[in-house]
Amino acid sequence: MALTNRYKSAPGAGTLAALLLVLVFGSPWYADWARDNTDPDSAGGWFLRLLAWPAWRFDSSDSIQEIFAADLKAILVVVLTFVFLYLLPGSQLARARGTLSQFFAGWAAYIFAGAFAALLTALIRTDPTLLGAFQAAGDGAEYGIFTGWIIGIATLGGYRGRR
Repeated sequence: MALTNRYKSAPGAGTLAALLLVLVFGSPWYADWARDNTDPDSAGGWFLRLLAWPAWRFDSSDSIQEIFAADLKAILVVVLTFVFLYLLPGSQLARARGTLSQFFAGWAAYIFAGAFAALLTALIRTDPTLLGAFQAAGDGAEYGIFTGWIIGIATLGGYRGRR
């Protein structure tokens, strides 16, 4: 089982979990299902819709610039998750694998990845504004806060670099 493998790396496991989250819950099929079948005024419906935040899509009536920005955001969430997992010292400085520092480093990496991915892609959208970029970064951080615990769990028990 992946969570008990003592040879997994924390950045690799967290990135794989982020990739699965974005591929499954960011898919057009899931996003359409969540929009059509959940109540945005209930906690469960709100969370199921939040999972679809880094939505990617193949076609749409939007401009090519908007589609590219949405797809780039989904890609950047995964890539920046790896970057921040590698750079955050919590899992690197932990004396024992599986400590809470690894969990919180994974969670924080996903918060940062969501915020920075949204900030960067908001600047390439049609008619970008600084306020729109800040609001998008807030949406990305909100996504990371409420879903980043999954990445935190995935990083538990992983090693950091060479032994």
